Amino acid sequence: MGKPTGFLEYQRLSEAYKPAGERIRDYREFTVRLADDQAAVQGARCMDCGIPFCNNGCPVNNIIPDWNDLVYRGAWQEAIQVLHSTNNFPEFTGRICPAPCEAACTLGINADPVGIKSIERAIIDKAWEQGWVPPQPPATRTGKRVAVVGSGPAGLAAAQQLARAGHDVTVFEKNDRAGGLLRYGIPDFKMEKSLIDRRVEQMKAEGVSFRTGVLVGAKAVPAGIVSDAKETISADELKKSFDAVILAGGSEVPRDLPVPGRELDGVHFALEFLIPQNKEVAGDRPNPISAKGKHVVVIGGGDTGSDCVGTSNRHGALSVTQLELMPQPPAQENKPLTWPYWPTKLRTSTSHEEGCERDFAVGTKEFIGENGKVKALKVVRLQWKDGKMSEVPGSEFELKADLVLFAMGFTNPVGGVLEGFGVDKDARGNAKATTDGAGCYATNVPGVYAAGDMRRGQSLVVWAIREGRQCAREVDAFLMGESVLPR
Repeated sequence: MGKPTGFLEYQRLSEAYKPAGERIRDYREFTVRLADDQAAVQGARCMDCGIPFCNNGCPVNNIIPDWNDLVYRGAWQEAIQVLHSTNNFPEFTGRICPAPCEAACTLGINADPVGIKSIERAIIDKAWEQGWVPPQPPATRTGKRVAVVGSGPAGLAAAQQLARAGHDVTVFEKNDRAGGLLRYGIPDFKMEKSLIDRRVEQMKAEGVSFRTGVLVGAKAVPAGIVSDAKETISADELKKSFDAVILAGGSEVPRDLPVPGRELDGVHFALEFLIPQNKEVAGDRPNPISAKGKHVVVIGGGDTGSDCVGTSNRHGALSVTQLELMPQPPAQENKPLTWPYWPTKLRTSTSHEEGCERDFAVGTKEFIGENGKVKALKVVRLQWKDGKMSEVPGSEFELKADLVLFAMGFTNPVGGVLEGFGVDKDARGNAKATTDGAGCYATNVPGVYAAGDMRRGQSLVVWAIREGRQCAREVDAFLMGESVLPR
């Protein structure tokens, strides 16, 4: 905890943002980190709640009250040690995690919760500045070889843990740079990719090898999935060359909307728009899909949709409209009913604040084209009753649209990878592997494990880190008979 009476004396102070009109001129991060004294005051608000529900609200079980207290007392170097004990990459979660820990904060029952996420970012950013995040190579090597397929947060976390345990780890990534959807699915204005580069260099110094542009287990990827692979490696070859394999790829197969007009030019999956944009920012060729001077319609109301909104505004779109199938949620949750769980409520992102019309309970009936290009959407109002959806009679209308982006979520990982290894799938097409009892994260194929979105389906970065860390412990125990890695 922080100051015993801090939660009574101090108000929550959130991180500041650059003005919307200024920040949409580029793709740089625009969140202004808390100053040291501001973070200390926010740490002081952490109360003596008895049972810190924030620990379990956080998927990696961050020891939040401890580092809140350390920041309050100015013990920053100790704070980063506590933070790193549960989270390999707090600079990622401190920027893009939705902070379920704050929803579980006891103070949040009848006041603003502690600004846990902003304190986390302050700790890790200061730690990097002060040189407190050195590589941690192992004292001895085990001689065991582990292949990690996928370099997103799950793969990176697993690789770093196993390398620090003394194993020789090689990470395989089908795209041209490490990071997975963490690099190419999230715009730079939310998280600059130099943060990933910095961690990759740390991991290389710890003994991790990276092989990019390599597709594992599949001969090709389905339409709508970006791949820079210049070579392929079979599952059999990987199993022969390594003592264990972790499948930690993302859930990349996008949900489609097969209505009339789907084939029109200008109708795209979100990642067909976002990935080339991130590559352009990184210095690659310009994004072939431009929103400049166009009426953009984003279908899907989640984070990916919000990223499409922010990117379209930076392109110079004439208008941006975001459609959501579900009804508009309440502006404020009923805390006595929802706490300490993640509540359903209306969430307005920084991208929405930059300019966006949002419409709820709207279904798309047809894409209307002219000379092969999309020009409008035919949509209809929906009503929801007892969890069932039906159209409102006579409510059809048209929306002008020169660019339509599908951001309706992802259904499953690339099936060819799992099929190449002979891994059983669950009903949703994910790798079938339990997280309970003996053999956690192990698939039906001996020596092959699965973690992150490839196992649990599309989820949060913080859940991927959790699964990567836990899977690493299971693999270490499989290789050595026991493990001292934290679970």
